[in-house]
This record gives sequence, C-alpha cells and structure tokens, in this order.
Amino acid sequence: MDYLLEADELVKHYGDLRAVDGVSFGLQPGACFGLLGPNGAGKTTTVEMLEGLTEPTAGTIRFRGAPRGDAFRARAGIQFQNTALPDYMAVREALELFASLYPHTLALDELIDLCALEGFLGQYCNRISGGQRQRLLLAIALVNDPDIVFLDEPTTGLDPQARRNFWSLIERIRARGKTVLLTTHYMEEAARLCSEIAIVDHGRIIARGAPGELLSEHFGETVLELPRADLGDPGGLPATAVDAGDRVELLTRDVADTIAALIDRGVPLERLRIRERTLEDLFLELTGRTMRA
Repeated sequence: MDYLLEADELVKHYGDLRAVDGVSFGLQPGACFGLLGPNGAGKTTTVEMLEGLTEPTAGTIRFRGAPRGDAFRARAGIQFQNTALPDYMAVREALELFASLYPHTLALDELIDLCALEGFLGQYCNRISGGQRQRLLLAIALVNDPDIVFLDEPTTGLDPQARRNFWSLIERIRARGKTVLLTTHYMEEAARLCSEIAIVDHGRIIARGAPGELLSEHFGETVLELPRADLGDPGGLPATAVDAGDRVELLTRDVADTIAALIDRGVPLERLRIRERTLEDLFLELTGRTMRA
C-alpha cells in the first residue's frame, strides 16, 4: 500500500524511560488518522517524531516512500496545542507574516474563506475568542498549502458550538484532498472525523482500524444505563453489570429480555437510557478506568 507518511518501528528513549516502544503505522493520502491515548501513553512523543521536532532513538519515517527531509518540511502543516502570537498583531498581519516564510503559499483570500476568518481580520490576536484563535492557527498551519496537516488536540477548551464548527473546517480540509493526523481526547470527535484510528498505551499501539470496525470487533452488546438508586442489586439479571459511579451500565445481547427482567423486579424505567457501544467505551475497555498522573 502506498502511504503518504509511514512510521516503522519508532522507538524513543528518555533515559531509562521507553516513551515509544515500536510504533508502526501509515497514513493514506486524503485520510484523517486519529492517534488516541491516555496522558503519558506516548502519542505526543510519536507525533513530535513524525513532525520532525524530536529525533527517534530507533525506527524510520518515510514521506512519499522516501526518508523524510526537505520535501516533507515544505509540504507539512502543523497546528500545535499552543502557539504564541504577538498580542498586538492583527489577524491579517499574522497570516501575512507566516506566508512570507514559504516560497509557495495558498492564496490569502482562499485561506481566509476556508477557515472562516472574514469577520475578525483586523482584530488583534489577543482580542479574539478561543474558537477564532484556533481557526487562525489552523489557517497558519495551512498557509503553505500542505499535503499533510498535524492537528494536536485542536479543540481542547472550546465550547461545544465552537468545537463542532471546527469539525466542519476539518471536513472542508479533507474535501480538498488533505491528509490529516489528529490527536484528541474527545472520542466523539475522533468517531466523527477519523477514517482510521490508533489507540496508544504504554508506548505501543494496542488497537488500530476504522472506528466502526473496531467497535464491531470488540463489542456485541447494547448498553442499558440506570441510576444506581433505581436499579438496586443487579445480581441475577441477564446482563453484565458495570459500575459507572452513580449509574450502573448493563451490557446485554438481548435488550428485550433484560428490560422484561427489570420490569419483573419492579425497577422504574423512567430514567433508563439505551445506547450502542461507543469509541469511549472501547477506549476505556482497552486503557482502563484507573486515574493516571
């Protein structure tokens, strides 16, 4: 298979710590690849190696089948988690500044339209909202008209409306044939945007594939959620009970049979919620529910 960007057995040591332990995957042209994992799992280090910010201890990275080099740097765009911009520089001036650093750029008007910047081009960078700032940083990542775009947790801290608006921008970028590598802690975001995901834990990829295929592979049950106070003792029900704090999740392959058993017990069903298994369920199943530093 011809990958745009390919990692082969990447390893990264920090002293005695093996932060990344043999990670391999490839990004197909035009795909949105999601790299997911708990804090400290090694995903950020993996992305930094792919971006060229950190050199791997071992392993190789290839861009269009060749060792990554100047061609990659010219055709890659990066939106970091945090980027410092001069407080009293206008949005348009920031775009012009970054555009001046590249020999080939996207037309400024096209970039402004693509990232919906029209309404605040004259405002200072320290006066725009969080959602506007992320759109500006996305535009900066796209200023050189890259083939591949790295988006490192781009919607962290945004309100639900701004987050969904940003999702629409990512979908517009993909429609232009761009390849996207996305890191995120929002499982709903990954499920909506990503054609393929890899879940990383303890420096290794523990699951990889299309979100729907992974869910089908790992789960066959439906989830019935009830407040613990309504359910009482779940013992003897035709379902597997999972503690979810003030709620209990009943995992069952026969929803009708389980609901009938609840009715027979006189369990109130007014607050019953029925749902399919989600990417968040898979994430917790594979990486655990234990609090991490």
